[in-house]
Amino acid sequence: MVNARHLFYGISMLDKYKGMGKKKPYLIFGLCDESFSINCTANIPKEVDKGWFMFFVTLLNHSYWVLGATIGGFFGSLVQFNTKGLEFVMTALFVVIFIDQWMKEKEHYSALIGLGLSFASLVVFGGEKFIIPAMVAILGTLTALRKLLEKEGAIDSL
Repeated sequence: MVNARHLFYGISMLDKYKGMGKKKPYLIFGLCDESFSINCTANIPKEVDKGWFMFFVTLLNHSYWVLGATIGGFFGSLVQFNTKGLEFVMTALFVVIFIDQWMKEKEHYSALIGLGLSFASLVVFGGEKFIIPAMVAILGTLTALRKLLEKEGAIDSL
């Protein structure tokens, strides 16, 4: 269920992936946490082709995942170390992405809706079961308010 976050990655990248032609299916297929964070926040210079930049970011991340998983599969049992405490990495990644997006946007309606509905879901459903209801509530609310938010300039039109 945690991987349902990719639904939100995909929705938020629809505008950025417009006009990518034959690269678009691979960009969608290869979308992962790292590709999303880089492609979503990168300030790509005008002289660099945006499509090829995002394609190679995605390709390299995909290659690193495949290579890392392969090496881990063969040699992972040979190397033993304590991974306790590393779970903060994903939380830190999302906090950095959130702060970066907050600083780039003039209006913060969608971010505040997301925070508010996440908190409400946490209170109602508890810490173990709030993520999916929060994601559904955020998706439904932003979809319902899309026209208004686009009109206000709070979100880019898709």
